[in-house]
Amino acid sequence: MENNTIIEIKNLTKNFGGICAVNNFSGELKKSQIVGIIGPNGAGKTTILNLISGVYGASSGSIIFNDKDITGIEPHKITHLGIARTFQNINLFQNMSVLETIMTAYSWRASYSVLEALVSWPSVSRYENDIRQKSLYWIERVGLSDVTDQAANSLPYGLQRRVEIARALATEPKVLLLDEPGAGINHSEIHDLVELIRGLHQELNLSIVLIDHKMDVIMRLCDWIYVQDFGKTIAQGTPEQIQKDPIVIKAYLGEEDLDA
Repeated sequence: MENNTIIEIKNLTKNFGGICAVNNFSGELKKSQIVGIIGPNGAGKTTILNLISGVYGASSGSIIFNDKDITGIEPHKITHLGIARTFQNINLFQNMSVLETIMTAYSWRASYSVLEALVSWPSVSRYENDIRQKSLYWIERVGLSDVTDQAANSLPYGLQRRVEIARALATEPKVLLLDEPGAGINHSEIHDLVELIRGLHQELNLSIVLIDHKMDVIMRLCDWIYVQDFGKTIAQGTPEQIQKDPIVIKAYLGEEDLDA
């Protein structure tokens, strides 16, 4: 029988001094699934993404990606394996255009030497044109064709989020980690964001881990949800189950938010 699990996390723990940010977290992401992680501030959600993407090393536990133990592997190597991410705090290059920003995602794939680049060999020109065309595709796919040549960090916050998603997709990942993609986006933009993520998920057959405080984003997109509180998992289930879970309602959602 084919193993449908693309990421399996076992007993993952991360301590910062005397603080346990993630306490014995276990979970899985199946192929083509969208999994959400929710919880109040300080619940350890972003720390879990940082552990998966190699930003932090685990204190204990393991992360298995496509049957390979990636616990403690450096972030750039994890990216090469097929896991890309966005960050809660957008960090775009100063004064670099949208196109240039997306093209940076392809730099690690360059097959030419520094000398070849300096003398402008034909192979370098062909490669540069190739990544330009690929980058333009992602720019169009996330709806940024009108701002291709504008400085990415000068765009409105919602468009910067799309730049960051496009840059992550340009690494051609199997798994996409989205950390608060709805942050800083107004209510009228949420629908477009949800449709963008849903369309990319279906079109690219992506497996996605999604963190967001906006419950309409989580509930409309996720197949399965883990609820964290003070580093521990207090509930997990489908969106329907989570909305009705009294422990979740008490600890995080609140009756008023849930009704909304």
